[in-house]
Amino acid sequence: MSKVLIHPAPLVPHPRSKNPLPQLLHTPSGLALLEMQGTINLPSHNDQDSMATEPPSDAMTKETPIGRLIFPGYDPESPGDMAWMKRVYLYVGKHQRLTGEVKKLPKALAVIRKRPGKEEHTMELEGEEERTEELEVVEVVKYKILFSIRPEPVGTSASENGI
Repeated sequence: MSKVLIHPAPLVPHPRSKNPLPQLLHTPSGLALLEMQGTINLPSHNDQDSMATEPPSDAMTKETPIGRLIFPGYDPESPGDMAWMKRVYLYVGKHQRLTGEVKKLPKALAVIRKRPGKEEHTMELEGEEERTEELEVVEVVKYKILFSIRPEPVGTSASENGI
């Protein structure tokens, strides 16, 4: 029988460890999932104009940024105003822009991870092995960003300026 202990997120965050998984999307309201219809064509890793952030290495996972998220309606002066959720831009490369919107998830999702520095414990109780694993809640995701419209072409100056 295995046992899993789940703890709330610590008040003081753990120092960041090197994680090969991509970061979740940050929005003005917290973390979000990204939902897209279609395929994103990324530059090859051999391309000189590649947007790769890490030097190529056999031991490392190659990471290519997909684009930049822009929330044109967000006003930091009025964080309670949710008008920013109606329009979100994702600029892919220099020549494409996807327009989407932020939607509330029907059920929130918890992002959990193994507690750093904690090993799995095995205990024997009355002849049975019991495994204890410790997890912690990193964050709760309540929103997704939905891009359901085809990408539109934009000029280089528009994608650099964010509009």
